[in-house]
Amino acid sequence: MTEKDINIEEAETLNEEPVEQTDKEAEETVAAEGTAKDEEEEKDPLEKALEEVAELKNQLLYKAAEFDNYRKRTLKERAELILNGGEKVITAILPVLDDMERAIANGSKTDDPQVLREGMELIYQKFVKTLEGQGVSKIETKDADFDTDLHEAVAMVPGMGDDKKGKVIDCLQEGYKLNDKVIRHAKVAVGQ
Repeated sequence: MTEKDINIEEAETLNEEPVEQTDKEAEETVAAEGTAKDEEEEKDPLEKALEEVAELKNQLLYKAAEFDNYRKRTLKERAELILNGGEKVITAILPVLDDMERAIANGSKTDDPQVLREGMELIYQKFVKTLEGQGVSKIETKDADFDTDLHEAVAMVPGMGDDKKGKVIDCLQEGYKLNDKVIRHAKVAVGQ
């Protein structure tokens, strides 16, 4: 069967008049279809690229908005931490304050200084234990070598002998660390 016969059969099945195409017309039709396909192929990568660019723009907008929300959330959390960061420490110290208030109120009821002294020592011990629970510790100065990371020399004591040279002789003010970070240097006198 030739192309002509196929066109005639197709037309008969559709109850239409057969259309006869010449070889030249068939070539023109095929060439036109080929040109249309070429144009579609040329547009297709361009359209794909444009679609991809649009998709990437959307992703960029989403990521930018997500980052902006993250930044705002972290700023808010940091501000809350600064405002309420000491809440844990203050809550731990309040019972010591209550004990001090009771000691003051009951101090007027007794004339025995020994009772007052014992009460103050108990409150002091409770306060030190509370600070230790929060990570605060004293810097040891007794018979310690002078260390500029821990101590601040406020006086040099001459004539102490070679065995006391560079050693802490006396502590004038205690130093403290918070979780291994010095928060106040110990003020000491150093042997010369």
